[in-house]
Amino acid sequence: MSDGSNLCTLIKHADVFTPEPAGKKDVFIASGKIIAMEDSIDLGSALAPEIIDAQGKRLVPGFIDSHVHILGGGGEGSYKTRTPEIMLSDITRGGVTTVIGCLGTDGTTRTITNLIAKARGLEEEGITCYIYTGSYQVPVRTLTGSIQDDIVLIDKIIGVGEIAMSDHRSSQPTVEDIAKVAAAARVGGILSGKAGIVNIHMGDGTRKLSFLEEIAENTEIPISQFVPTHVSRNPDLWASAIDYAKRGGFIDITTSITRDFPDNKGITPGAILKDAIDHGVPVENMTFSSDGQGSLPLFDEKGEFIRLSVGKVTSLFDSVRDAILHQNVPMEIALKVITTNPARILKLQRKGTIAVGKDADLVLLNENLEVDTVFALGRPMVRDGEVLVRGTFEEERDKPS
Repeated sequence: MSDGSNLCTLIKHADVFTPEPAGKKDVFIASGKIIAMEDSIDLGSALAPEIIDAQGKRLVPGFIDSHVHILGGGGEGSYKTRTPEIMLSDITRGGVTTVIGCLGTDGTTRTITNLIAKARGLEEEGITCYIYTGSYQVPVRTLTGSIQDDIVLIDKIIGVGEIAMSDHRSSQPTVEDIAKVAAAARVGGILSGKAGIVNIHMGDGTRKLSFLEEIAENTEIPISQFVPTHVSRNPDLWASAIDYAKRGGFIDITTSITRDFPDNKGITPGAILKDAIDHGVPVENMTFSSDGQGSLPLFDEKGEFIRLSVGKVTSLFDSVRDAILHQNVPMEIALKVITTNPARILKLQRKGTIAVGKDADLVLLNENLEVDTVFALGRPMVRDGEVLVRGTFEEERDKPS
């Protein structure tokens, strides 16, 4: 498939959010990059680009989903509940152009070698993909036998995760166990110029974020070395997460599920974002991720499996859209949690903003703030809400029986 490197497109009259509001602009993209952004661009006859009239539409950076089970997830209800691998259009139809793949509960039948292969496959199909090494378990199951070596030597690996804490499915790591994981990831990141982030799965346990707070207080590892996710899964954890983020920690809000808090039924991720802002949490310390293609299991009070559903990458922007339209969060603020914030935290230097020289990962939103057109590295993946580029096996999957 073409990688878009020979494509050039001129987007005219777009209302640009970088994600900061930049006003009406023309944007020229070529060779997978943003070449120019001006009030008006006239290329004359020098080039013959495709021209898109974006009058009435908003142009925003391609979205970054920092927690996706690209191989599938689950298995908590035995083998038949292992969710399938994600398909390309499951990602792009939601405006996502960069994903970070991870393993979860199952680090046995799904491996880091599988994860790397899937990441490379998604890149061949047209998007950007990195991964975390490891899974729920500690000691961390790595590719090379070392967290530090994995991060330094394997281009696709940018951190560790998702390590489970405060969860009945975790390996019940100690504070010292988590500190050693973070130390190895930190040095690996320093040596390679990568983030070396430790992505932490937060369960419903009463310990909440206490391990991470203790490490930040009693060791030299900064609180910013961790990104705890699923932090809005219950009211007590959410209250702890607000305090944690106000102390300088990063928190990640999962968008694939609406939590039914006892005092606020059906609270959405968009409302969670608004609540954090109202409590004084710096928006720069927050991200959204979808938990896409992961299993969303429900257990009873004894920890017995009841049923599960599957996370959707499309929930990522749906939640941002809800924050903008229904929670009155300014667009330039809401967009940060899926653009500039994950790009900065994960050290994805070419991602997360619209600027000359950055990757041409772009999304056009229509007047209803719905995903209209998606460019990944300059290549149109979705046009007028319709998928243009499908993954290798999608046509087989979608054929009528």
